[in-house]
Amino acid sequence: MNEDRGKVCSGLTHECGVFSAIGNEHWTNSSEIAQIILIGLQALQHRGQESTGIVTSEGHNEFNVHKGMGLVKNVFTEDSITHLRGVMGIGHTRYSTSAKSTQVNCQPFVVHSMHGSLAVAHNGELVNASSLRKQVLDRGVGLSTHSDSELITQALCLIPPEGEVNGPDWPARIRHLMQLAPLSYSLVIMLKDKIYAVRDPYGNRPLCLGKILSEHQEVGNGDLNTKRVPDGWVVSSESCAFLKITRYEREIYPGEILELTRNGPRTIDIVPTPEGKNLAFCIFEYVYFARPTSIFEGQEVYSVRVHCGRQLALEHPVEADIVGSVPESGNAAANGYSLESNIPQGELLAKNTYIGRTFIQPSNRLRQMNVALKFTPILTNVKNKRIILIDDSIVRGNTIGPIIKLLRKAGAREVHIRVASPPLKFPCYMGINIPTREELIANTKDFEDIAMKVGADSLQYLSVAGLVKAVQKDLIGKKQIVGHCTACLTGEYPGGLPDEIDW
Repeated sequence: MNEDRGKVCSGLTHECGVFSAIGNEHWTNSSEIAQIILIGLQALQHRGQESTGIVTSEGHNEFNVHKGMGLVKNVFTEDSITHLRGVMGIGHTRYSTSAKSTQVNCQPFVVHSMHGSLAVAHNGELVNASSLRKQVLDRGVGLSTHSDSELITQALCLIPPEGEVNGPDWPARIRHLMQLAPLSYSLVIMLKDKIYAVRDPYGNRPLCLGKILSEHQEVGNGDLNTKRVPDGWVVSSESCAFLKITRYEREIYPGEILELTRNGPRTIDIVPTPEGKNLAFCIFEYVYFARPTSIFEGQEVYSVRVHCGRQLALEHPVEADIVGSVPESGNAAANGYSLESNIPQGELLAKNTYIGRTFIQPSNRLRQMNVALKFTPILTNVKNKRIILIDDSIVRGNTIGPIIKLLRKAGAREVHIRVASPPLKFPCYMGINIPTREELIANTKDFEDIAMKVGADSLQYLSVAGLVKAVQKDLIGKKQIVGHCTACLTGEYPGGLPDEIDW
């Protein structure tokens, strides 16, 4: 859904988050489903802050829609939620790109076709969007945006597979789309009476299933033990959105088409990864994007980040008095580094939680003022200390430099930077906004030059092999089939380059 590759950002930004919910056969039309989706979107707010939307269905072809620019809490009011009645719905939150973005790009997208209404929410980016766009335009359909999410919506309606006789075969249409565009996407697709959850055959973007737990309890066969039964089902980009009333069930499998009706979920099909290709779950979900409490491939993100810190300590030890992190992204890796190195861990910087998102500043002085506004050194842990500062990634190097200067000013004797991921060297074409190769600091300088530029005594990154080892450490014993995309680190793209890119 990336309509402007040339945009400038301060670091990494994610495409978006998707969430859907459906009640069981006892559910009545009300705004409760919309409220559950609202809670889910708030939990996914870290995946996108630009715009958000919810679409609900009361069982007929006229959907209830509310979308807008801004944060979830600002777009939805008590009145707007009241009007979102239904027994099922889908929601979306989109990340900030540039000032050009407008409400026309807000998701979910809704189209009214001869087969009824269709709503789609999408996380990811189609690597062959240009060729698919041509196919849709050749059918005489005008597109209102440059978003490949709208393209997916139109393609489902306009490119029917052979064999349809008595109306649309939506699973066949979805399979056809997956053959035309094998990556990258996680989708929730809503018709008037059902929802499809779809994950691309590479498993590049995350998607998982959860149960809405009933407030009523059942007693079975005279047994005094009670259990809570499913009152509905939810699908989310991350399991961190499954709060007290919802229980994590499992991930949507790579290539799976999961149908959810009021009778529950069922797998319609699992489209295999293209021949000769491997699974390619985005490894940076573990490193950077996901909440530490989310579960991918059966393991909690926090534990993987601790493994990354341990591996980093093995690869790049250094004598120091204290290990700390850039709050809060490096906390888990700092814990792992401390455990492996036996160097005490402590807080180096207090973060002002009331400071909102800041924009790229036109001068170093203003950037440094922003850092000073966000962070205050904890003198007890900084003054006269040899410090190991853990960060999860360094993109341009614009932020870490002012932080080091802040620590030096507070009396740090030495500052050693250890990065709990490999250097970013390549752009992503599958749903993550990574700056151009020329903007990535790892492509313009070697590690010693980077250390000098940011003012560190030393700077080292986790190796690619070390990251893969940390991510797969707890998966090997489970004999789980795994495969991870490292394209932004290695330049090896799982599905090849987009059709409009020629290096």
